[in-house]
Amino acid sequence: MRRQFLFIFLALIVANTSQAQTRSTRIGYIDMEYILENVSDYKEATAQLELKAQKWKQEIEGKKLEINTLKESLKAEKALLTKELIDERETEIKFLETEMLDYQQKQFGADGNLIRHKMALAKPIQDQVFTAVQDIAEAKNYDFVFDKSADLTMLFSNKRFDISDQVIRVLNRTDKREQLTKKQLKQQEAKENIENAIDENPAMKDRQKVLDDRKAAREKLIEDRKLEQEAKKKEYDDKRKAIAAEREAKKNGTVSEPAKTDGTTAKPGEATEPKTTTGEPAAATPSKAEERQKLFEQRKKELEERKKKILEEREAAKKAKEAETQKTNTTNN
Repeated sequence: MRRQFLFIFLALIVANTSQAQTRSTRIGYIDMEYILENVSDYKEATAQLELKAQKWKQEIEGKKLEINTLKESLKAEKALLTKELIDERETEIKFLETEMLDYQQKQFGADGNLIRHKMALAKPIQDQVFTAVQDIAEAKNYDFVFDKSADLTMLFSNKRFDISDQVIRVLNRTDKREQLTKKQLKQQEAKENIENAIDENPAMKDRQKVLDDRKAAREKLIEDRKLEQEAKKKEYDDKRKAIAAEREAKKNGTVSEPAKTDGTTAKPGEATEPKTTTGEPAAATPSKAEERQKLFEQRKKELEERKKKILEEREAAKKAKEAETQKTNTTNN
């Protein structure tokens, strides 16, 4: 088949040499497998099919486990069973093995469900690819377009003759056009014209690649600067919070020092104990509220002592007066 195809291809090339004097022969190729891998609908359907295949494999493994269990049971009990029972169990095991192999062939055989499902999924996409290839070939005057993944063996292929990406863009454009507004549609058409021009001119494609690389570098630089600004802003906010916390500590009377006496830096918000000249930690500085409370309690204590003293003096004076009165009465009598 390949030899016949190559013979026809060479015959067409020879027949086309007469036209080659007026214009060059344009040849392109596609990679159907690459196209299918980059079509979103096909990828989603393939993923769902893969889930089904996994389920089929689990069912086959379950059947194998059941058969192995029966074989082990027969092996362990064979000495205790009659010939009729042994034959009956062996027949059951063979029946289950045949059933398992038939199921495996049905799902994963050459004409099994997996192959048929894959073909059913690929056929609509392949039809769209063939239509897109015809449109591209007519629009850009291609004389031949081959499928790299088909029976034709291509010993060498120049990447600039690969129109697979163009086909993928055509397929994606068809899906996107249905969801675009008129303004977006015009923008999309302008973008498509630029992409088509780049495909036609390899030099323009190289220039566009350089421009894209520069654009990506600029965007990365802008992103790095943005991250740097955010880091500086965070550092500034942290400093401002630390200063606010320090002021609040001073206001409450609990001042935290920036560095500990042992050389280590105190953490923000960590109150360090002041130390005396001997190195021992000194008593914590009392706050203003504590000082006012102590002063109030001291004054209250002084007033109570003064009141107690006055009462004692009055009581002593009263007793002295009573004693004097009693003495006077006794004298008069």
